[in-house]
Amino acid sequence: MLQKFLLKKILKKWQFGDYEITFWDGEKLKIGKDSKFGIHFKKPLKYSKDLALSIAEGYMDGDIEISGSMDEIMQVLYLFSNAKYLNKYQNILSKIKPIQEKENIKSHYDIGNDFYKLWLDETMSYSCAYFKNEDDTLYQAQINKIEHTLKKLDLKPNERLLDIGCGWGWLAIMAAQKYGVKVVGITLSEEQYKKGNQRIKEYNLEDQVEIRLQNYQNLSGETFDKVVSVGMFEHVGKDNLPLYFMKVKSLLKPGGSFLLHSIISMFEGKTNAWIDKYIFPGGYLPSLRESISIMSECDFHLLMAESLRIHYAKTLDIWYKNFMEIKDKATQMYDERFSRMWALYLSSCASGFRIGSIDIFQFLLTKGINNSLQLTKSYIYS
Repeated sequence: MLQKFLLKKILKKWQFGDYEITFWDGEKLKIGKDSKFGIHFKKPLKYSKDLALSIAEGYMDGDIEISGSMDEIMQVLYLFSNAKYLNKYQNILSKIKPIQEKENIKSHYDIGNDFYKLWLDETMSYSCAYFKNEDDTLYQAQINKIEHTLKKLDLKPNERLLDIGCGWGWLAIMAAQKYGVKVVGITLSEEQYKKGNQRIKEYNLEDQVEIRLQNYQNLSGETFDKVVSVGMFEHVGKDNLPLYFMKVKSLLKPGGSFLLHSIISMFEGKTNAWIDKYIFPGGYLPSLRESISIMSECDFHLLMAESLRIHYAKTLDIWYKNFMEIKDKATQMYDERFSRMWALYLSSCASGFRIGSIDIFQFLLTKGINNSLQLTKSYIYS
């Protein structure tokens, strides 16, 4: 009787599925609603501190019979064994606090569209390009990057795509035009918001693309099939990394795909003081270990991680070359100190990627498990 009492007490903690336990005296214990598997104890178990071990050994000895779906059994064991990790950030969305993100973004991205037009390509893509060929122009490489990013998401017509940190809107426009999806893009930059909406009107995409001046933290009550975020994660801040992933999780449908494109630091530590003061206030570059650990704790499953490190070094080299060609104009618009600051920023970052002190990754993730995805990633390169 004592062992049955202890078994019941332990099994009632396995509240992560629907199943039925049958004891050696015929008594039944039902967990959840419609049972998807059953465990029949023919006799009391041998003592063990690990119940899963005792059940497995009992099955080997013929003292236990198992019926129903093994997948469901393993799901219960997985969720029970890892509850302390998977529930770590369960209540974090209720603890959102006002942050300085908008002011931090404004200091960099709202310098003015006229400034960025001087040295970016026609798409005004301000993130790592993707060079399929050594002689690709910056414009072609940026189009390559957007296509490469969207292909990974395997978009289908009429799906809803959320673009967190949509920049000047070119990715959202291409997604709508090429894949027939409906896109919501969000940015904290008023300059990007104005230019993005102007472009949407020019391409008559008002019915397919919406760009909002909105913080990702304030999104609620919506569900998306896919989420993409290019070059925005770096602005989230160390303390908000779990919040960011849990917010994305709350917006994605079960099994939905998330493409995260972000600069990654080799080691965890403080942000470079000069970058923090003059270039990206409040920014933080997480390490690869840190990023993947938090993803997992938020129940995101990593399908693919691709480094674009050399691509970003090449992108920055071209930006630096372009900038130096218009440096006098930038000095007239601002001042000499401003121009020297930007020249240092672009050239030093190019070197940082080349020597490997920083990297950039595209992570393809799913919210929870999705077993219906294509078996290979050949569709990305076809």
